[in-house]
Amino acid sequence: MNRRRLGAGNWVTVAETPHHLKKTVDMLGIVVEAGVPHKSRGPDYCVILKIIDDSGTDRELTVNFFNRTIDGLPHPRGHLDIILLRDVRIGIHNQSPCASFFKTSYFALFDGRDVPDCTPYQLSPGIRSLQSAEKFVRDLRLWSSTTRFDAGVSNYALRLADINTMDFFDLVCKVLHVSEVSDGNWMLFVWDGTDAPPISLSTEIADDEWNSLPLHIEPVSLPRHVLHEFPRVGTILRVLVDEKYESFGFHFQHGDKWVRLRNLMCKTESGLWKGIFTLETKFRLLSEQDNSVKDRLRVGHDRLSEQGRIPSAVIPGHDVLTVVGNEDADFTTLLDLLCSPLVCGGFKCIVRVVATYPSRAKDFLTPEGLYRLRLTLEDPTARIHAYLSHEDAVFLFGGDLEDYAVSDKMKKLLGVDEYGEKSSKNPPWVQCCIGFNSSGPSKQFHICKTAFAA
Repeated sequence: MNRRRLGAGNWVTVAETPHHLKKTVDMLGIVVEAGVPHKSRGPDYCVILKIIDDSGTDRELTVNFFNRTIDGLPHPRGHLDIILLRDVRIGIHNQSPCASFFKTSYFALFDGRDVPDCTPYQLSPGIRSLQSAEKFVRDLRLWSSTTRFDAGVSNYALRLADINTMDFFDLVCKVLHVSEVSDGNWMLFVWDGTDAPPISLSTEIADDEWNSLPLHIEPVSLPRHVLHEFPRVGTILRVLVDEKYESFGFHFQHGDKWVRLRNLMCKTESGLWKGIFTLETKFRLLSEQDNSVKDRLRVGHDRLSEQGRIPSAVIPGHDVLTVVGNEDADFTTLLDLLCSPLVCGGFKCIVRVVATYPSRAKDFLTPEGLYRLRLTLEDPTARIHAYLSHEDAVFLFGGDLEDYAVSDKMKKLLGVDEYGEKSSKNPPWVQCCIGFNSSGPSKQFHICKTAFAA
């Protein structure tokens, strides 16, 4: 494609940029990676895009954009959309060519799909006529539709099953939902079909009473209709967006799409994994034909075929701490429970008991001498509260209701050696039956038909 025939200007391809250092050029390319617009250290807003063209899919050019307003920056909205650049300056960074977009530069964004319309959906004010560019936009669309694109191999790529709190990493995942969880604070909910590692909780047992573990990272529970759209197997990672991103949800319109998040971080909070979308984080939209997406879908399918809804961390054939009354029932996840359309019912799950309320066995009895306590349960998909009535507590503990005996069994459930200060909890996986009934918009859960193994 000879872009010099586009009209007046110094048109170059990505492959030609090393020969145009310190020059102002015009370009036409496909957006393969983007950051999210944010405030720069100066008075401007900025964003970084990476583009390629038909001079080679292995050559990517970084383009730095600056503008006095956030709306004046490009906002690509689709996979492999096309951008036209006028009067950008070619420089060099980390020994590679790059382009910079300034006040005198112009851009236009086009749908990357092979559609009849060649009207840009976003363009800079004052940009000159684009009529001469239509043919070349169509040619680039055609080339894109017949060219195989791939996220490529990253030495820093991890699955959710392998995440840690040590380093930045890349994550190929599906963005299930984007939400403003509090005033100006945005969160992504992402999934790749695998289970994040279970976390040991370093906390005082007594803190469960005075500083109860949260059920989720987000300040307020998601509406049920949103939860209903989520996959029921595999961890859904909450990714908190850096507060420097203004109106993030309006500039990140990529819900229900596969992406590669680059330079993501993870932390743990109250025994839950939390991703951090920093100013260094970039995203690359992926098609479902991308090899990395196919791999994630295959792994998820194989996992369901081999393990069903059993958490990946559970070792098959391992000694069980508890037994349940309906052994023949299939296992379900806690997210299955939360999303069940039934008004009442019961499910068999494999969970970890991460907290109790009250915290100590001697406080489990009410003044009337009846057992009443609340357990906090978790699996890779969710965390819930489930209550234990007197009858179900007697069934669980096997009739041996001396304080010391109940205390010993609860310590086994919680994965602690001794009650006391700064006890480390690493709860084992246990099976249990969880019954529920709906009360208005929420469900009340209770443990039933579950006992310690003989």
